[in-house]
Amino acid sequence: MKGQKVLFESGNELAAYAAKQINYHVMGYYPITPSTQIAELLDQMKADGEHDITLIAAEGEHSAAGICYGASAGGGRVFNATSANGLLYAIEQLPVQSGTRLPMVMNLACRTVSGPLCIKGDHSDIMYTLNTGWLILFANTPQEVYDFNICALKLAEQVKLPAIVGFDGFFTSHQKRNSRVFEEDEIVRDFVGDYNAEYSALDLEHPVSIGSYMNEPDVLNNKYQLHLAMKHAMQSLPNIFNEYEEISGRKYGLVQGYMMEDADVALFILGSAYHTAKVAVDKLRKEGKRAGVFTIKLLRPYPADELYELCKDTHTIIVADRQDSYGAGGGNLSIEFKAMLQEKDCNKKSHRVISRIYGLGGRDFYEEDALKLLQHGYEKQVKTFGYMGIYPGNSNNAATKYFAVLDKESQSPGCTEVIVEENKSKEKEEKQKKFPLICGKIVVQGGKINETTEMPQRLAPGHGACPGCGIPVNVNLLLRGIEGNVVLLFQTGCGMVVTTAYPKTSFKIPYIHNLFQNGAATLSGLSQMFHQRQARGEYPEGEITFIMVSGDGGMDIGMGSALGTAIRNERLIIFEYDNGGYMNTGYQLSYSTPKGAKSATSHVGENQYGKKFFHKDSPMLMAATNLPYVATVAESNPMDFIKKAAKAKYYANECGTAYIKALSACPLNWNDKPNTERRVIAAAVDSCYFPLFEIENGITELNYNPEKMNKKIPVLDWLTMMGRTKHLAREPYQEIVQEIQDEVDRRWERLKARAEHPLL
Repeated sequence: MKGQKVLFESGNELAAYAAKQINYHVMGYYPITPSTQIAELLDQMKADGEHDITLIAAEGEHSAAGICYGASAGGGRVFNATSANGLLYAIEQLPVQSGTRLPMVMNLACRTVSGPLCIKGDHSDIMYTLNTGWLILFANTPQEVYDFNICALKLAEQVKLPAIVGFDGFFTSHQKRNSRVFEEDEIVRDFVGDYNAEYSALDLEHPVSIGSYMNEPDVLNNKYQLHLAMKHAMQSLPNIFNEYEEISGRKYGLVQGYMMEDADVALFILGSAYHTAKVAVDKLRKEGKRAGVFTIKLLRPYPADELYELCKDTHTIIVADRQDSYGAGGGNLSIEFKAMLQEKDCNKKSHRVISRIYGLGGRDFYEEDALKLLQHGYEKQVKTFGYMGIYPGNSNNAATKYFAVLDKESQSPGCTEVIVEENKSKEKEEKQKKFPLICGKIVVQGGKINETTEMPQRLAPGHGACPGCGIPVNVNLLLRGIEGNVVLLFQTGCGMVVTTAYPKTSFKIPYIHNLFQNGAATLSGLSQMFHQRQARGEYPEGEITFIMVSGDGGMDIGMGSALGTAIRNERLIIFEYDNGGYMNTGYQLSYSTPKGAKSATSHVGENQYGKKFFHKDSPMLMAATNLPYVATVAESNPMDFIKKAAKAKYYANECGTAYIKALSACPLNWNDKPNTERRVIAAAVDSCYFPLFEIENGITELNYNPEKMNKKIPVLDWLTMMGRTKHLAREPYQEIVQEIQDEVDRRWERLKARAEHPLL
């Protein structure tokens, strides 16, 4: 045995620790609960100089998987971590990597796949990976997460296949346990050995084409070779486990059982629930009942022989699935177990199998639940399939009405009036003759705060946002300027989570949710359905303003969908509340986070000063699609905000896509005080970090110029108002501050030049 020490850590922490000790070359990742801690911890270690891994924060899981694939093709060691819909977003890339035989390790902190949205743990995500050609190990303790991460890499490189290490989200991922790790990183590196890729896209002396186009029978042979690699893995993993036992003292098999030697009734269960079930088995044994429990450590390849040997003499087996393969009479654990028995028993029918779905959405699994499952095995008459823990609904219950319905009249108090007038400026008139405006010159009358108090709040005060959160402030300011009927779509994020906790809602108007990456496309479909049904006479005349609300990094992962919507010029508003981070997952960096800001994935340490690259200029990205209206707004300038909202409504209903971006405060993660946020937002505007402007039909106009009002301040004055960037005032970061100031100045000068130019 090699030297080890005890750490009191969680599964996520131990996955990161193993990755640090291996010292991978590259990690491509995207934050998603509950796996995000792995990237956060590795970033902290990076800042502290504990490893040399290049951490690449992608704009979404699909790109993160692409980063990993590309890095793997370069002949080095690659790492990733994800969960739930993040895995599903990336899943297209998984067969690409296994089919081209490029090894890597991905940790999967298992979580419920939505919809409806749920961030709690079950096994509905990992079962999607069974047919992707990846090796899949499943750990049921934090210790196993550490050990399997080390063994999985060795196995992956031996058989040339990528590997998943799965474990229960929020159970194994977050629960701390005393675990043993190797004292020296070199022990781990010696165990996994050197990796010499058979081929590499970086080998210029031996150029290869990776992922070539294939016809039958070549692709048939390729898949057969993948099948052979799985067989090879089945032979190799026991040897790797034996080698690992020699240096760690911990023995692992492909399956694991408790009290299975003479069990007549046994529970087959995956993950951390195995340990709860052991307690129930002990209780039944004291009652004289020969109960047992067993689990599996390897989902792919499937250890059928070992599994059968463990339970072949057990009469009744209850298979507990934390996932359902809907319509199949059981989850994947049940289906594959029954198939194994059918093959091994050759129709002897010596086993009775009962399937139960449990623990979906992270529902806790207690000793009493395990007892209930095992008791089924002692009942003569019992259904072979069912759900555990469901409760009866009442179809006669009417939906609870939380608010009075807001009709068109109540949403149209006449606070603002939009009129179209001709340009009186000779210069602009000539320009308009040359380049006719799509919608004319839009002018908004009214829109003062006191004039808009009659507008009913479509987003009610009854929500769970943090004190000082800018999201409800900005959404309500936006809606003050939009009269008439409104339908809202919120992408995943803080704004969605705090307003729609089932079974209640904070919205007085129709609302729909979809995930980060597809919000704009979803609202496009809804908008088109409205117009199509109106054209067919199926819907009354009138207009609806469709608004997508995005933030918390939603215009990173959702940028492709938003750009596609803008290019198609769909009739809707895209409203981005920019709070400068992935706030709903605990504040990881987003592409709109200021350069130099510290976050959970951009730590400050001796080797790192915070986020390494400049914030994304999304208004200019959207403007490049030639959509009719782009604007920036801030709560520090409320009248400007409301008037622009009214303009956006006009453009969305008459011309096409309108995009508005607001700088939105997040006191919790900006690390400042809720009662100062308006001043903080104003300082961002006065520093020109967040200038206020609009682009109508390609023509730029500055709405607020702090230079002319003698209010312009250095960007550092704004940065030091927030704890996340306060460190930049210190001596070591003067060069970084100058880079930020130079970039802010560059963007400001370009914006002024656009505003002064007759065609821009």
